[in-house]
Amino acid sequence: MATVNTVGGPVDVDDLGETLMHEHVFVLATEHLDNYGRGVWWDEETRVADAVAKLRSLVAKGVTTIVDPTVWGLGRYIPRVQRIAAEVPGLNIIVATGLYMFESVPHQYEMRGPGLVMDMPEPMVDDFVRDITEGIADTGVKAAFLKCVVEQQGLTPGVERICRAVARTHLRTGAPITVHTNAAARSGLAALDLLVAEGVDPRAIVIGHAGDSNDLDYLMRLADTGAILGMDRFGLDLYNPTPARVETIAALCERGYADRMVLSHDAACFMDYFGGAWDQVMQVTPNWRYDHIHDDVLPALRERGVGDDQIRQMLVDTPRRYFSRWA
Repeated sequence: MATVNTVGGPVDVDDLGETLMHEHVFVLATEHLDNYGRGVWWDEETRVADAVAKLRSLVAKGVTTIVDPTVWGLGRYIPRVQRIAAEVPGLNIIVATGLYMFESVPHQYEMRGPGLVMDMPEPMVDDFVRDITEGIADTGVKAAFLKCVVEQQGLTPGVERICRAVARTHLRTGAPITVHTNAAARSGLAALDLLVAEGVDPRAIVIGHAGDSNDLDYLMRLADTGAILGMDRFGLDLYNPTPARVETIAALCERGYADRMVLSHDAACFMDYFGGAWDQVMQVTPNWRYDHIHDDVLPALRERGVGDDQIRQMLVDTPRRYFSRWA
């Protein structure tokens, strides 16, 4: 039986259960936190306790796995996630490797690589492979998937380099890929074309944030390749209100695409994008929370005619297939 690596160790893919495919525990920039946050808007014990409580509540809703694409650029810090996972029995947390950059590579890669000042094989590939095969830093936690970005800016030289490194890591390790995209710019098409050209089977790719779009032609064009649509920002009404997201998913289910969609919120227990104003942000985005799908979205989908078997495909079967096909 295939297994997938989680923060708590390998788990049989058949035991993943109901899976939210794009959630963050924390989004925190270490330098921001260490220089401006501690003792001002960040209290470690308070925020860890809050995360534990929120994730325990999610388990009570029936969710047994969250997939956390917090990579370099979003503040990945595995020891904190390990601590939280240990206090939330019944929840698998799957973590990623890769880079979250919209235009350029980090400075730490600018001088190293093919044809650069230090002419050498792509160092990103070796770093990503190590995260997957040996573990992240000294935590022993192995990443189980890869993350890259193609935003509104498109395939800038830096973004293209990162995406190619992610694709080549996939070919070496079998780890599947999630790519953050901009639905308004239809950047999922460029992302998919590049990754497929590098040899990635589209069935190993989640097109993140596809659910920000209600353009069925665009979404079906992506899904017709076999790629998975990330309908993963429920509660972020600024990008697309929940009723519209529900209608789009229902329409795609009617057309036979339930097996190529996954659900999530892209939520977090805390994000430092807003400094210490996170609680105020939550007041004005009351549905941007881990339980919105189970409390509100699933009943709305059922009312719209989406069947329990289709919901199971989106929450259980497709995540299981995504993490088992490429092992």
